[in-house]
Amino acid sequence: MPLFWRVFVAYVSVLVLVFLLLVFAPVTVSIPVAATELAVLVGGLVFMLALTLALLRGVFRPLDAVTSMMRRVDLLASGQRVPVTGEPGIAAVAQTFNEMLERLERERRESSRVALAAQEEERARVARELHDEIGQVFTGMILRIESVAARAPADLRDDLAALTEAARGGATTVRDIAARLRPDVLDDLGLQRALSTLASTIGEQARIVVDRDLQPVAGLDDQAELVVYRVAQEALTNVVRHAHATSAALSLRREGDEAVLRVCDDGAGLPATAALGRSSRGIRGMRERAMLVSGRLALGARDGGGTEVVLRVPLGRP
Repeated sequence: MPLFWRVFVAYVSVLVLVFLLLVFAPVTVSIPVAATELAVLVGGLVFMLALTLALLRGVFRPLDAVTSMMRRVDLLASGQRVPVTGEPGIAAVAQTFNEMLERLERERRESSRVALAAQEEERARVARELHDEIGQVFTGMILRIESVAARAPADLRDDLAALTEAARGGATTVRDIAARLRPDVLDDLGLQRALSTLASTIGEQARIVVDRDLQPVAGLDDQAELVVYRVAQEALTNVVRHAHATSAALSLRREGDEAVLRVCDDGAGLPATAALGRSSRGIRGMRERAMLVSGRLALGARDGGGTEVVLRVPLGRP
């Protein structure tokens, strides 16, 4: 029975009961109302309200369960749906909500795909300009300084050598920035080598130990590999910036029909709101990237202290 008719039947039941009581009960009301008669009327009113409450609570209890589930749905987690149960009216509400979630996920995934593609293109452009233009400037400086040093007096050669090393350091920094903006190693050598290089670079720069357990995982397309790499990059960057850790661990393996990336550290851990993505744009960005490839991202405390970031990406997705 539809919800409207269930509510209507509940009200009709109460009204019919009151009508029958008025017709057949040996109750009279005088004017003015006597105290005993008033007590009977108040008792009848209380009984009607209690009966109406009981009937309507039974009608709306399934709807309350559905709305409670709706409030707990995380829009950044793919695949969450409200159970379609109960009478047809309640089930229709749940089904409609699930269809709306599916449309939102599809539209958000498409808009995120466009936005992230534009972001990657911009990163690639900036990386090329850094490498080709700024890198060439440093290379020209190095060659010019070395040429001047060959003709300079002996007392200036140490200063020119220091200047040469400073220019080489600048060129190296530019190359590192370009590599972080656009990981060419991911295109050239694959995900495993890219993650290994990332772990080595961050470990050397932050002077922390980054253990690696990177296994080959077949079935990831180019977009999924880029998402895995970017999530690992953001997670390790967060370890360096916020965790105050002395060691970290990076792993990639296949578990069932999913590729699972784990980044762990022994640092200070995350604030309570971080798992919801409210404390960091980086964490929210990771969750949106995971949604882009129908993946699931989980952040939580690590056994023994620290933080664990886990990304699960389905293999062979359409």
